[in-house]
Amino acid sequence: MPAVTAGGPAGPVPPAGTRKSVTGTRKIVAAGFLLPALVLLGALVVYPIGYSLYRSFFDQSGSGFAGLGNYQEIFTDDTILTAVENNAIWVVVAPTVSTALGLIFAVLTERVRWGTAFKLIVFMPMAISMLAAGIIFRLVYEQDPQRGVANAVWVGVHDTFAESAGFPKAHPLPVHPLKAADGGAFVTRQPVAAGTPVQLPLVGVAPAKMPSDAKPAKAPGPGDGSITGTAWLDFTKGGGGRPNAIDPEELGLKGIKVEAVKDGTVVADARADADGTFTLPAAADGALLRLPAENFREPYNGVNWLGPNLVTPAIIGSYVWMWAGFAMVLIAAGLASVPRELLEAARVDGANEWQVFRKVTVPLLAPVLAVVLVTLMINVLKIFDLVFIIAPGSSQDDANVLALQLYRSSFGTDADLGLGSAIAVLLLLLVLPVMFFNIRRMRREARR
Repeated sequence: MPAVTAGGPAGPVPPAGTRKSVTGTRKIVAAGFLLPALVLLGALVVYPIGYSLYRSFFDQSGSGFAGLGNYQEIFTDDTILTAVENNAIWVVVAPTVSTALGLIFAVLTERVRWGTAFKLIVFMPMAISMLAAGIIFRLVYEQDPQRGVANAVWVGVHDTFAESAGFPKAHPLPVHPLKAADGGAFVTRQPVAAGTPVQLPLVGVAPAKMPSDAKPAKAPGPGDGSITGTAWLDFTKGGGGRPNAIDPEELGLKGIKVEAVKDGTVVADARADADGTFTLPAAADGALLRLPAENFREPYNGVNWLGPNLVTPAIIGSYVWMWAGFAMVLIAAGLASVPRELLEAARVDGANEWQVFRKVTVPLLAPVLAVVLVTLMINVLKIFDLVFIIAPGSSQDDANVLALQLYRSSFGTDADLGLGSAIAVLLLLLVLPVMFFNIRRMRREARR
């Protein structure tokens, strides 16, 4: 007789043995689906971690037990210590700057019509691989301003506010009426006299350093009580020119500075015109003419971005260029879910935009900011590509990070797999606390 319940007759109850059989079948099916993933996880994650931990206790050859020797070397070798310090800088600076920029971009572009286009442009570097980004920024940071964008901009700004270089490496010949003076300047061998034109010939000026608007040099007429002269490039292309004589194809040294010096004091100065001619007042009569060293200094070539002092900040800058867009997109998604009535209520209560941002927007975005920050921290702990590509060999030790040192220690003719395995274990230990923090935060969010 079928069982009867309060709601009416129920269906037939399967025997206890049948229920156990169904449950067992389901477990077998579930295990069958999970088995390939578990095999891959064990082969690609669990086994390498276990073997790396085991190998880290052996020497370079793998035949002798080294104990904690490899771990001791990590904290005593100067190169590896530099990598540890640089990793600390990366973890503190790169995620913080990227998250801050992402927050600023997300907030500022929320109310502008072209905000979507701006976000697309900022996010676009994420479509570029680390290798390609490294090659791009290796060129951006090139020392030569003619090739490196960073130094081209830097030199352009510098030359806007400071006088650009004149004629580096220019000098007189032994037969010229000029001789070397202190500090890299050149002076006339004899004092000058009013009414007698002065010749100041030089050689050694590269064609690229000649002013584009320089004109053929010409001899000045005798001044009325003043000192006149010509400063020119005493060189004729193809040869055939005469020294100490102005030939038709020779150009004036436009802008070169000429000083009249008496008893060590500058009494007058002038700059040459496009044809090289210049005029000094009567006060220069009887003085020595000097071409000061500022005419011949080397041009300003910008900053050595990839030198020992700036290579790490420069590479961090390239990382921020790539990942600020990632932070911006996630934060913008979180910002879209912020209740607008809370922001409007704060404005109605008299809060200005900065107070609304600091007291309302940022606290409401705290979970999203934590996700972005932790994700980027895990990412920078493993940074390798940018450092390996951007840092030149001369400063790679100064830009060294743990992932790069792991590669350098584990591969090559002098590979030490024991030390490399110890560095890998150290990296794992550094990543684990951040991962546990992220998992706990996600579980707290799920409970809400």
